[in-house]
Amino acid sequence: MRKTGLMALFAALIAAPATAELPVGAKAPDFRTMGALGGQTFRLHLSEQLREGPVVLYFFPKAFTKGCTLESKAFADAMPKFRKAGARVIGLSADDLPTLKRFSTEVCRSIVPMARAFPALIDAYDVAMPVVDAVTPMTDRTSYVIGRDGTIVMVHSDMDYQDHVAKTLAAVEKLAAK
Repeated sequence: MRKTGLMALFAALIAAPATAELPVGAKAPDFRTMGALGGQTFRLHLSEQLREGPVVLYFFPKAFTKGCTLESKAFADAMPKFRKAGARVIGLSADDLPTLKRFSTEVCRSIVPMARAFPALIDAYDVAMPVVDAVTPMTDRTSYVIGRDGTIVMVHSDMDYQDHVAKTLAAVEKLAAK
C-alpha cells in the first residue's frame, strides 16, 4: 500500500508543471562543470560560453528516457537555427559523465553538448525535481536563455518537452534581431 501511494505521488509530481524561481532579468549564476560532446569530455564555464553569444541551458531529468530523448533530438535538429542566431545550446542533467557522454553521441548525434548538473548547480538554478526517496538528485525540465551579458532573458519550465525548443529558439532569434 505504501509503495502504491509513493508511486502515485511520484506520478503526480512528474505530471505537474515545474516552476523556475530564477526570473527574467536576473543574473544567471556562473558555474564550472564537466561536459561531453562527440565522445570527448570537456570543461564548461558559463562565462566563457557567454563570450561567444547567448546561451540556452536546458535542464532535463534523465538521459535515455522518452521525453528527454525526444527533447534532446529536437534540440539537435534545431542546432543550425540556433547557430545562425549566434547561440550555444547546452543540455544539463544530474546523470553521471559517462552516461552524458553516450547520450551526446547516441541521441544528440554529437551535435548538442551535454553537461553534468551537480547539486549546487541544481540549487543555484532552482531546478531540483521534488522526488520522494530519491538517492540521486534529478532536475526538472527547465530551459533558460541567457543573454551575452549574463542576464536571463527567457525561462520556460514545463515537464512536457514539446515547447522548449520552439520557445528558446524564438527568444534567441529575438536577441539576434536586436
